Amino acid sequence: MNRVYIGVIGASECGRELAAEAYTLGVGIAESGWVLVCGGMGGVMEAVSRGVSLAGGTALGILPGRDRAEGNKYLTYSIVTGLGHARNLMVVESSTALVAVGGSYGTLSEISFANILGKPVIGLKSWRCVAPGGSGLPLFREQVETAGAAVLALKRCLKTV
Repeated sequence: MNRVYIGVIGASECGRELAAEAYTLGVGIAESGWVLVCGGMGGVMEAVSRGVSLAGGTALGILPGRDRAEGNKYLTYSIVTGLGHARNLMVVESSTALVAVGGSYGTLSEISFANILGKPVIGLKSWRCVAPGGSGLPLFREQVETAGAAVLALKRCLKTV
């Protein structure tokens, strides 16, 4: 069976609204039968892992450090890397498609890696910027405002991957 791995990237600290969207996204990922791939820490990563876990899905965390105990408690599996932020490339490489939920500079690096590697990225209340020189290079396949819309956008993207 060919499994679909959905990367969810976002800040390690987030407010209640973004955490609620990430949680709902996690439920949608689990209900769709997809495997979650994330950085395995707090914030968006913990909220989406919680949604996946409580909905009976699989959550894989690719951790920046060498200690599995640093990962959030909702992970099904974790991989320790000792790579710090360099593990962001592993998160992207391990994903079929990704959703950026909010985010900071680490998230922006993952969005960039995904675009370089040709992986579709959905933006959920995430970065909004224009490429240098106004070239119109899009960061996202689609930008959405809700977790439900992100799941639908993923389903559309997966038909083209």
